[in-house]
Amino acid sequence: MTATVGRPRVVLFDFGGTLDAEGIPWKDRFFRHCREEGIEVSRERFDPAFYAANDALVGRLPETLGLRETVERLAVGLAGTLGLADGSVAGRLAARFHGEASARLAENARLLERLSRRYRLGIVSNFYGNLAGVCAETGIAPSLSVAVDSAVVGCTKPDRRIFEAALTLLGAHAGETVFVGDSAPRDMAGAREAGMRHVWLVPSEGNGAARPCCPGDPVIRRLAEIEEILA
Repeated sequence: MTATVGRPRVVLFDFGGTLDAEGIPWKDRFFRHCREEGIEVSRERFDPAFYAANDALVGRLPETLGLRETVERLAVGLAGTLGLADGSVAGRLAARFHGEASARLAENARLLERLSRRYRLGIVSNFYGNLAGVCAETGIAPSLSVAVDSAVVGCTKPDRRIFEAALTLLGAHAGETVFVGDSAPRDMAGAREAGMRHVWLVPSEGNGAARPCCPGDPVIRRLAEIEEILA
């Protein structure tokens, strides 16, 4: 990747699918874990079940709740919505998901620590109200200057106001900020509307013809590539 975005002062990240995976959202990862557990469910049935379980948690979790318990509650809700008879399946789904996410976050915690020596860092995420607790539990909080949670500020990506909330807290402006995320309709469109430069993280498999929403914007396959992009 040779394209760069210049030297910003602030770098903001999405959380789910970006810091805890290489461009794969929670819904798709839970679906894969279901298939790995031998659960035969179509995407047509799975997707609305996931959204129902996900939405049921928004604004209802203690702000200090960490990632492990968040994932466990989501898995329980998903299993219930799907009507799975095996009472232990939720625990196994949660364990699979949390294990992968924790490993990726541990690696990216080192990336964020390096970046924090040169930039002010933050997260802007559509989350449940406990993003701060998740950041604390996973060890990434010390590298962050701000963590903006949609359930706390009352607006969700791609609404430009959630991005502007981060800028206000940082005392920064959009022109000196780069946003990194995995969702074109939420992350890229929202950052563009807020006037931020943006970098799209897409999975290494699939999206082979992924094109940036704006000409010249970088597309990366691994989050670690951001260090080269920002150089």
